[in-house]
Amino acid sequence: MTAPVTNATRMSGGRALAEMLRLAGAGPIFGMGGFQLLPFYEACRVLNLRHCLINDERSGAFAADAYARVTNRPGLCDGTLGPGATNLATGLAESLNAGIPLIAITGDTNREHSWKNMTQEARQLEVLRPVAKEVIRIESIARIPEHVRRAFTVATTGRPGPVVLDVPEDVAHGEHEFEAGAFWIDPGTLSVQARRFRPDGAELARAATLLARAERPLVLAGGGIHISGAHEALQALAESEGIPVAHTMSGKGAIACTHPLSAGVFGRYSRIANELVAEADLLLVVGCKLGEIATRRFTLIPPDKTVIHIDIVPDEIGRTTRTTVALAADARLALEDLSAALGPGTDRRSRRHSWWSSVAPRMASWRDGAADRLKSRERPINVGRLMDALNAVMPEDAILVADGGFAAHWGALLFDTMRPGRHFVADRGFASIGYGASGSIGAQLGAPGRRVVGLTGDGGFNMTIGDLETARRLGTPIVLCVFNNAASGYVKALQHAVYGPGNYQSSELVELDYAAVARAMGCHGIRVEDPDTIEAALREGLANTDTPTVLDVIVTRDPARMLPGVDNRTLKVEKGDRPV
Repeated sequence: MTAPVTNATRMSGGRALAEMLRLAGAGPIFGMGGFQLLPFYEACRVLNLRHCLINDERSGAFAADAYARVTNRPGLCDGTLGPGATNLATGLAESLNAGIPLIAITGDTNREHSWKNMTQEARQLEVLRPVAKEVIRIESIARIPEHVRRAFTVATTGRPGPVVLDVPEDVAHGEHEFEAGAFWIDPGTLSVQARRFRPDGAELARAATLLARAERPLVLAGGGIHISGAHEALQALAESEGIPVAHTMSGKGAIACTHPLSAGVFGRYSRIANELVAEADLLLVVGCKLGEIATRRFTLIPPDKTVIHIDIVPDEIGRTTRTTVALAADARLALEDLSAALGPGTDRRSRRHSWWSSVAPRMASWRDGAADRLKSRERPINVGRLMDALNAVMPEDAILVADGGFAAHWGALLFDTMRPGRHFVADRGFASIGYGASGSIGAQLGAPGRRVVGLTGDGGFNMTIGDLETARRLGTPIVLCVFNNAASGYVKALQHAVYGPGNYQSSELVELDYAAVARAMGCHGIRVEDPDTIEAALREGLANTDTPTVLDVIVTRDPARMLPGVDNRTLKVEKGDRPV
């Protein structure tokens, strides 16, 4: 690799940008080139930075988002002037809403000719500003190192999020004499959670008093657990105090789903967790925004419930749900401090024995009730049978990436993580369709020694089918399970629930043989029509580390059975509510 900058050096703005990313130890950059950023791409080549050509900038943002989730380091993506930049918007919105650190580099017009009808010119920063935590327009070549430092700081502190670095053509192509001292970066800002802070002492004491008195406390864990790396602190508190733990879709893996204190997902979909929420006399909410899905459109938690809410963003506390004690702090530090304030919990744990010990038998009873899905032999295949097979064959350290829509819903309800940590990656910040394939690529590059399985519907895969070429070219041996139901399944299920059987509009697709498509693209393709062959197909895919594998799984066509938690045939839809 080229030696670091140690003397005054004249270089282009694009080279300076790449030099700063090298100092940051930045991971793969996902993007599609254009003239404005050519010096940056050349510098990536010279400096051996890994730049990954993708087939759509939105996919690049999704891949960067998933990479960031499994590494807790900022994901990187880029787009050229105009459509390249605006194509990033959906992916940036995902990262902003989910609190995922991302740095997006956009090319922009030569400032000498801006607003003179330059080719592809648009008000791109006005498009991107609402979906970014901060937009930094680089107006001076000399300030590139400073602005890159700022981007990493903003992306990784507080609630993490995406930062846009906008680089005009003349800044990227122009040159400046840089002093060696200009090139440095703060290592404390290169991963999340950066710049941690502890809760207020008086509020902490109040929380500890309430929690010590509680007979039936319950933890509600969100995605902030993963961002903070608070898994050990949470498990220690839960085990010491005898507190069951429920999680959101993004919080899956807060503790292992197989842990006897795990109550599973709560909210729109639930195993036993919603029952526990109703019975609990105290809720300890950690790193969770308590949004629509988690609260069943704000009806799950009654206003008289005692709630202790830990969140790094103070104004999220009390935003949707009445809060008794607010702990504005980093999740890990707050949980550690709460444990210390409580002291040994042996007596409290013993006092709560009937409460926490009921979780495992309740979960076992739920599994018995879900056996019609988990062990189904129906054809077309019940998605529950696929999820059961995934639980049986996936390695403990594997990662399941779920697309938006019902892929995430099935995964959140039925997939079991076997270790604490981010083993389930779902785009729940914006819930956009099309994340499955590109997110799997990003996750695989972020965790090259682990197996990555993606879930997507045929509609989501149709949006990003070009990513299969990307996955093959980048050498990512992902296993992508396509739920082939010849429909935009989530929408069709909603239409069925709201308007009745047979009343479907613009929700049906032509059935394709995705296994054949995969083989035509140089990948491994397996068509799965018999539920008894699912496990063998998954094992075959996991064993193939030479190419991506597509499992074309022919799943139910019945819109009353397309979603995991509700049988739409008996569903009563309340006016104004989204039923599933």
